Amino acid sequence: MSKETILVIDDEKEIRDLISIYLKNEGYNVIEAGNGEEGLDILKDNQVHLIVLDIMMPKINGMDMCIKVREIAEMPIIMLSAKTQDMDKIMGLTTGADDYITKPFNPLELVARIKSQLRRYMRMSSGMVQNESEIEIGGMLINVSTHEVTVEGKEIKLTPREFSILELLSRNRGIVFSAEKIYEKVWKEQSFQSDNTVMVHIRKVREKIEENPRKPMFIKTVWGVGYKIEKEN
Repeated sequence: MSKETILVIDDEKEIRDLISIYLKNEGYNVIEAGNGEEGLDILKDNQVHLIVLDIMMPKINGMDMCIKVREIAEMPIIMLSAKTQDMDKIMGLTTGADDYITKPFNPLELVARIKSQLRRYMRMSSGMVQNESEIEIGGMLINVSTHEVTVEGKEIKLTPREFSILELLSRNRGIVFSAEKIYEKVWKEQSFQSDNTVMVHIRKVREKIEENPRKPMFIKTVWGVGYKIEKEN
């Protein structure tokens, strides 16, 4: 049985080698790159299922690299950085990353997060979802089997995590989900100071599906409680 391929991009060879050892021990195929330019070249010629991406790199930094990847692909991206400020994490998630881990990190924790991201990504890619029906809300059509979203006929590109949030709220119209509950259901792990992470993802979804993100028609904020999509009248 073929194993998933993971691209590790970091300008520190010791970090790349450490991550590769742990991932290869789990049976994954690993490709290494020392900077963003090498990483983009590798993506052109290889099928990659997940990217581990350092932020502080020469030539193309991790933020810019993430933006470029999101223009052409939807595989999960986990960012690595020595930066620990909340704003740096938010910036990383805003550019399209699915997760963020700070250096120094526990390799076993990184492997666990990689497994979690891959499970979700591979399940979506293979169409293994509980219900393959389409969900229609106003002018928005969500196809959960093909992972496609259109608004007024226009195709909307969502990351796997953004799609999961939209699907969760769409399947449970009228129900208010707190940021903590969204995090637990979408990230599949216990919530811990997750408000900013969820907020960033909600904002990105709104920017893509709403005509005016400041006055959203689909995802409503219930102040002090959470988020919901209204029931049909």
